[in-house]
Amino acid sequence: MFRPLPDARVWLTAAALLCVVTGAALAGDDIGHQEARRLVQEGRILPLAAILDGVGQKVPGEVLEVELEFDDGTYVYELKILGRNGRVQEVEVDAPSGTILKIEDDD
Repeated sequence: MFRPLPDARVWLTAAALLCVVTGAALAGDDIGHQEARRLVQEGRILPLAAILDGVGQKVPGEVLEVELEFDDGTYVYELKILGRNGRVQEVEVDAPSGTILKIEDDD
């Protein structure tokens, strides 16, 4: 089961925010780190740590990339996870509730 250590969680959060920031330059629907922080503070989305805990229980592995997007009227976390079997999976999670919306192999 995926359980990052406290220091690893801080590093993963920083890395994920970097992915969000760099992704924002490439896609119009991606949310930047300042807006993501505001949304968390307003209680409109769950913090990344909560998302990682929930996803890690169902899709164990190493988180490679995280993006926060506004998709079809809702906020969605997109994670790429390297599974123990060596396959990369893309996981979409409803950011307000933490519900996993989709798990699929990344091509």
